[in-house]
Amino acid sequence: MRNQTREIQSFFYSQYFSDGLRITFGILLPALLFARFDMLETGLTLSLGALCVSGVDSPGPIYHKRNGMLICNVLMFTVAIITGFARLNVITLGIEIVALAFFFSMFTVYGNRAASVGTACLLIMILMMDKALEPSKIVGYSATIFVGGVWYTLLSITFFSIRPYRAAQQALGENMLDVARFLRLKANFYLPGIDIDDNYRKVISQQIHVSQNQDLVRELLFKSRLLVKESTNASRMLILTFVDEVDMFEAMMATHYDYAELHTKFEKTGILTQMGNAIVHIADELENIGYAIQANSRHRNLNDLNPELERLKTRIDEIGTVDKETSNLVLKKILINLRNLNQQMINIHNYHNSRSASPIEKKSNVEYSKFVNHQEYDPQVYLDNLAFSSSIFKHSIRVALVCLAGFIAAKTVAPGNHSYWILLTIIVILKPGYSLTKQRNYQRLMGTIGGGVLGILILTFIPNSTALFILLAVFMVGAYSFQRMNYIVSVFLMTPYILILFKFLGLSHVVEERITDTAIGSVAAFISSYLIFPTWEFDSIRESLGDVLCANINYLLKVAETLSGKSVSTTEYKLVRKDIYVKSANLSAAFERMTSEPKKQQKHLKEIHKFVVLNHILTSYIGTIAATLLNKKMEAVHPENVRLIRRSINILSETAKKVKDGSNGLPKLATILLSGALMPETTMDSHLLKEQLEFIAKVSGDISKITEAILE
Repeated sequence: MRNQTREIQSFFYSQYFSDGLRITFGILLPALLFARFDMLETGLTLSLGALCVSGVDSPGPIYHKRNGMLICNVLMFTVAIITGFARLNVITLGIEIVALAFFFSMFTVYGNRAASVGTACLLIMILMMDKALEPSKIVGYSATIFVGGVWYTLLSITFFSIRPYRAAQQALGENMLDVARFLRLKANFYLPGIDIDDNYRKVISQQIHVSQNQDLVRELLFKSRLLVKESTNASRMLILTFVDEVDMFEAMMATHYDYAELHTKFEKTGILTQMGNAIVHIADELENIGYAIQANSRHRNLNDLNPELERLKTRIDEIGTVDKETSNLVLKKILINLRNLNQQMINIHNYHNSRSASPIEKKSNVEYSKFVNHQEYDPQVYLDNLAFSSSIFKHSIRVALVCLAGFIAAKTVAPGNHSYWILLTIIVILKPGYSLTKQRNYQRLMGTIGGGVLGILILTFIPNSTALFILLAVFMVGAYSFQRMNYIVSVFLMTPYILILFKFLGLSHVVEERITDTAIGSVAAFISSYLIFPTWEFDSIRESLGDVLCANINYLLKVAETLSGKSVSTTEYKLVRKDIYVKSANLSAAFERMTSEPKKQQKHLKEIHKFVVLNHILTSYIGTIAATLLNKKMEAVHPENVRLIRRSINILSETAKKVKDGSNGLPKLATILLSGALMPETTMDSHLLKEQLEFIAKVSGDISKITEAILE
């Protein structure tokens, strides 16, 4: 019960709910204000402009939001005028639909925000299709839409200017909750009777979620000049907290053991369950801190987990004494990792609760700008994708053709007052990949049917206008709060809000029409994703495999450079580490999407899953060595270890060449490990390093074999 209460509180403190409130206020206010002066039509037009541009108001640095919304307003104004005149003739309107559907769908090449701009422009085009305007009024109506969009832009910019840190706080708190969930999944490996393969799937799925949200936090923190350059405690502590949270997550990613062997050796002792509980307790504390950051408060009552870790140490020592034939070294390593995790969690707590960033400012020596991606907006990028080798180009053609089919259906098969819903459904549902289209299709259809039933019940049993308006506002906030969080819930809440709105506008009995038009649009989108230039994940999986292999090679090269005596900075290590985790998350996401495709398109599914798991293990072991080298530089390296790391790099390089059809895009293998500081005698450190490098070489070989099977 307590967890459910906290999750509800977390939602109301989240950026999703803030977005829902802001969007609802921005859309409702013009309509309500102008209705007071008997100018409802003008108010609704202003609200339409605000509604369309709000889709571009996705999380990110304020200057990205501002630029995106301003460009969107200008393009929407232009599209509204073009559509206003094009609709005077059904042929010209059909040509416009095909041309603009293709043109704006291609905006996807510039990233999600640009894609949202394209969707907003298509939305204006669709909503203008059935708007009966005299030619003399088209420009004035379009200008009113433009003013509505500008109003929302100013509202959003003002909101974030007043509270510049709030969006970053919310995103950071939510990301910390994601990391806590990831930690709990790692704890499951220590539970008796756990299905290790199934838990790996869950771990990898959660890794995708964490990595995607970390990119959002990086955008908010590191791309914002205000946060990075403004020397305030709030900005400093947000950055430092995030840096340590990322380090903690990546330390967890770098921790891997042979869990099957662990259970065989130690499950009967009960020590593994104790270890799993300790990990859960660390996750609990991290979750408490995440909730506090999200709520803009302080978590002061941090539980001391050191006594529990000391009891673990005592129990591990007892096991080593009782069973001398079984080494307890691996248990000691796990205990060391648990202590490190606990200390990182304490550091995060201290950063968040510190009143001054000055005592910890010395840790802020990472060049943050290197950790964010920089989107190119060169027109050449658009032109380069005008080819059938581009999946976005094929998707844009598909959207244009299906929109044309939807337009014809709206004029012939299902003519009605709101037949634009067919086209609206198509542009919302149709995605570049089959699996995403299938998922969005199901969510849209189920949400519309469920929401339609709810809307009918409300309109039947609640005649009071005040009550209906309150429900309208609640449904609006809910719909816009869940649109990025849970699309099916968003559509479920959006449908009754639209039906109540039509009730106020005097347009009743539109439920059947909405469901029918949604069904037609859904069927058209789904069939087209299968028949018109379909994009299957296996067709692009080769690129993802190559990216992951190259990222691992780069990671190993940094380790090799350090072993050879070359000085490698913390920033360099963190950059290659971030790269491998991002590329691994992309590969895992592609694999997940493949599992929802038709069976005949799921080629080498088992092999790709095995590659994903082996890659996870390989990255973990490389990360373990890298962390050791950062904390304790080795003065010399054993020749056998030199041979092992060279062998792993060569195996991965040869495999990457097969995947990438040559050497293009492969890391340059510099001459490394040729220094004279070689140490033939064996020490404890070099022996441990040798074991780790032997395992890396073995896993590299396994990856090479499984890759060959995938490429067959």
